[in-house]
Amino acid sequence: MTPNQKTLSFIRDTVWTDLPPHVQHQAKRCLMDALGALIAGHGTPVGKLMEEMAVEQFPGDQAAILVSGTRVSAAGAALANGFSANALDIDDGYRPTMGHPGACVLPPALTAAQLSGCSGAELITALALGYEIGTRAGLIRHATYETYHSSGSWGAVAGAAVAGKLLNMDETQLCHALGAAEYHAPIAPMMKCIEVPGMGKDSIGWGCMVGMMSVLMAQKGFTGINPLFDDTPEPGWVDSLGMDWEIMSLYFKPYSACRWAQPGVDGALKLVREKGILPKEIETIKVYTFEESAALSMAYPENTEEAQYNIAFPIAAALLDGEVGPGQNLPPRLFDHDIREIMDRISIVAEDRFQKNFPARAESEVEITTTQGKVFTSGIMSARWDAACPPEDQELKAKFAWLAEPVLGASKTKKLMTAVMGLERAENLDEFFSLCMR
Repeated sequence: MTPNQKTLSFIRDTVWTDLPPHVQHQAKRCLMDALGALIAGHGTPVGKLMEEMAVEQFPGDQAAILVSGTRVSAAGAALANGFSANALDIDDGYRPTMGHPGACVLPPALTAAQLSGCSGAELITALALGYEIGTRAGLIRHATYETYHSSGSWGAVAGAAVAGKLLNMDETQLCHALGAAEYHAPIAPMMKCIEVPGMGKDSIGWGCMVGMMSVLMAQKGFTGINPLFDDTPEPGWVDSLGMDWEIMSLYFKPYSACRWAQPGVDGALKLVREKGILPKEIETIKVYTFEESAALSMAYPENTEEAQYNIAFPIAAALLDGEVGPGQNLPPRLFDHDIREIMDRISIVAEDRFQKNFPARAESEVEITTTQGKVFTSGIMSARWDAACPPEDQELKAKFAWLAEPVLGASKTKKLMTAVMGLERAENLDEFFSLCMR
């Protein structure tokens, strides 16, 4: 059996009861986390803009955009929801590919679920398989391209896998869908968007649309290339499907900021809490880190994307507010004078001791000098909620409530959280989608 054949069989044949109990549980955690990011992301400038674009350029009545309930075509819903899912950069990630599988697979899954009328167990199963396909497609994509390309470059393949699964495509159609998604996926140079942030982010929104469109095209007879799984330089990446569950190797994000900045955020918070340092008592903050982290902007952000791809802004915002989320990355707090005054005290130093461990580990060390001349160091900090130290269920639920309550209200958010964690028992998704809408 070729790697592609094995991949296609894995997607088509796996059912809910084939997933080990810990994978079933993790899939529901991932659904809740990615859904919270999408719900909160809808209210960002890019979320609003892409809903308008979907209505104008992809009209229809096939699927709904969360959380407005606006109905558009399947492609339009996947596009708009895809941009919202990654809009706050608070969605899950997979360190070996330096990307975000959850935001790539949830929007096509939600769209295909509306088209197919599937059950809750079928949705969660497809989502879990999407993580397995996406992580492996990302490994292969990075191994076969020299330039670091963003999540949409491999996320489109994962999105096609999820949508194809839910729409019950036969093996031939699914093969063409995966091939079409690979061929048309956005090959976006990620570091350019970090150097000069734009709304393209990780190209996830476009990747979601490509994944969904590839499935719809294949249903009508469109033929695609041979999917990239046959190109794998490491046979074990594909051979391990159904045995090694990469969904268990994700990291989750406590802050709406680039993952590379988050060790610095935690280091600064650790020092002020442990040493009782007040913001007004900080003379300077020095962050020792790896080159990619040091490449993040230090400039005052003028929009949400610039705030997320910044290393000084989230540290300053966290020191003043104790959190970094929509409340910090959106106006008016985005332009706050006090945050910018703290930013002016921050400097960044790239060091080999951190570079040699990246991307396996994202680490930094923070040094704060007070106005009294005292110097405190955090020690080496890793980004919180990595695979080795994942968040507890209650921590993820608290994060979901933090993101969703301002949009949906406390009562609906609580009901939606309960629905997600018991979704495998739902015969249909009517209640689930109703709770996702404002």
